[in-house]
Amino acid sequence: MAVTLVLRALGLGDVLTAVPALRALRGARPHDRLVLAAPAPMAPLVPLLVPRPAAVELLPTPGLAALPSSPALPALPPIDLAVNLHGRGPQSIADLSATRPRRMITHRHPDHPRFEGPEWRDDLHEVHRWCALLDFYGIPADPTDLELPSPSVPSPAPGAVVIHPGAKSAARRWPPERFAAVARALADDLSDTGRPVLVTGGAGERGLAADVAVAAGLGQDTVFAGHDLAELAALVAGAALVVCGDTGVGHLATAFGTPSVLLFGPTPPERWGPPAGRTRHVVLWAGTTGDPHATNPDAGLLRLTVPAVLDAARTLLAGGEPCRNARKSETVSSSASSAPATSD
Repeated sequence: MAVTLVLRALGLGDVLTAVPALRALRGARPHDRLVLAAPAPMAPLVPLLVPRPAAVELLPTPGLAALPSSPALPALPPIDLAVNLHGRGPQSIADLSATRPRRMITHRHPDHPRFEGPEWRDDLHEVHRWCALLDFYGIPADPTDLELPSPSVPSPAPGAVVIHPGAKSAARRWPPERFAAVARALADDLSDTGRPVLVTGGAGERGLAADVAVAAGLGQDTVFAGHDLAELAALVAGAALVVCGDTGVGHLATAFGTPSVLLFGPTPPERWGPPAGRTRHVVLWAGTTGDPHATNPDAGLLRLTVPAVLDAARTLLAGGEPCRNARKSETVSSSASSAPATSD
């Protein structure tokens, strides 16, 4: 059986933005073993990426330079097609080249002149980027094909409101005291409904989640941090609302159709957020851009106010569609997107 090897050794949001491309590859090569080189924590999500009975296999790959030395790689048959959904190169191209594929799909890079792929474009939405790459090679892909089926495990808190204050870079972290103010207000709103407000975080964000919960006047039992991706995905899939920044959790909300309020900055939402026109997801953006790797919260992100977030959250919880203002409003923008485009 031929093997198609796809490199996307990045985070949760990165893997989810590659879903349309993965499904297009499966459709174009239905009889191949489709192998995704991505971090091991993505394992619970992998069965949801491509509709059954087709399947994707995970090759645990924590990042660049890890693929060529992977102990699982020798167990695979010879690679027929290697697909670079990781970045523009050169290292990602070198990693895939080291697997000795018969053919390669990748963007072009001057360090690897034998691969004549398309030029990298900074202005594309991350989902469209990978669909356009496949289209260049004659494989059509539908960039709207982002939805995931419900996880097989039940939600640990059905109907919860999820507040996720973390983000990979400091530039994308809205201040924790503002998240706490939102959590406190929504908990007060829902006090008679029995619907919980939970504060989530990754393994390294337990302290942040606990601080937000304490500042919001919530108990420690409302902190849902450090759980594996299966539990987090189930929580988001069964939630009534997600409030977060430009993070992987926001992409989970998009994938499961969970109503969400997404706070963008410094990256414009046209690059990473949910598709435009989906009324379950409201993007708040100040209309300015900045350094996504800065060590302080982006100035534009700081222009987003607690009342603006609460207005969008309450309207979504009530089943309505929040009013969307002009593109560069200090409060709400109708565009959709997440972090800077990947490169290596």
